Amino acid sequence: MAIITLTTDMGLKDHYVAAVKGAILTQQPGVQIVDISHQIKPFDNAGAAFTLGNVWAEFPKGTIHIIGVNPEADAVVPHLVVAHEGHYFIGADTGIFSLLFDKRPLEAFELTLKLDADHRSFPVKNVFVKVACHLARGGTPDVIGRRVGGIRGMIGFQPATDPSSIRGKVVHVDGYGNLVTNITRKLFDDIGKGRGFEIAFASKEDAINRIHGTYTDVPDGEKVAFFGSTGLLEIAVNKGAEGHGGGAARLFGAREGSSVRVEFAERR
Repeated sequence: MAIITLTTDMGLKDHYVAAVKGAILTQQPGVQIVDISHQIKPFDNAGAAFTLGNVWAEFPKGTIHIIGVNPEADAVVPHLVVAHEGHYFIGADTGIFSLLFDKRPLEAFELTLKLDADHRSFPVKNVFVKVACHLARGGTPDVIGRRVGGIRGMIGFQPATDPSSIRGKVVHVDGYGNLVTNITRKLFDDIGKGRGFEIAFASKEDAINRIHGTYTDVPDGEKVAFFGSTGLLEIAVNKGAEGHGGGAARLFGAREGSSVRVEFAERR
C-alpha cells in the first residue's frame, strides 16, 4: 500500500486539508494518508523543513511526501518532484529542499503537467495530489516532469562560529515550551574541543554550563540542556510545560528565531 504524507500550514479549522485528502482518495483509493503537521506557521519554510526533516526517514522507502507550505509556482519558482534516498518529495522550489536534507538530493524534476488556469489557485490539491497519485500508482517522475540540474538554496540557516563561540538560533518551540536550536552536537564538539562553556540567550543570568542526557537528569522545574533525538541542542525545563510552571520558552523569554550563544572558555 502506498503512503502519502502531508505537511502544510493550512491548520485544521477550515476545509482545505479535508479537500486534499478527498482528492487523494478519489484518485487513488486505498492509499494510506499520514498527517505530519498542518500547524506549520504560514509560509514558514524553515519550520516545515524542521518538522518533515525529523520524520521522513522513519517512513518506508517509496513514501511520497507532499509539502503544502508556500506551494505556489511562478516564472521563477517551479514545482518539483525531488527523489532522495528512496523517497519522493513534492513542493515548490522555494529553497525548502535545501533545508530538508543533510546533503543535496541527486534527482529533481520540474513538473510539466498541463493544467487549467483555475487549478493554479489550490496547487496542493490540484497539482501535488495528481503528482503524488501518479507516483503511488508506480509512475515515474520523468513522465510528468523534466530533470533539472539542481535545487534552489536557502542561506542563513547555519550558525555562525569563531574559535571561542557559536551563535545560533531557536528553530522550533514545541508544545512543552522546549527550545530546539540549530546547533548540532558535531559543531558543538568541533568548536568546543572539550572546553568549559556557557549557553545563554539575552541574559547570562540564566546561563547553562553543562550538557545532560535528557530532561530527567535534573530535578523538576530545573533548566537543562541536552542533544535530543534530532541531534540538535535543546534547552528545556524538566516538567516545565504550561500549567506546570512554564517551559524554557517562558523562562528565557525566547521564541522561534531568538538568538542563542555558546561561549567557550579560553584555551590554556
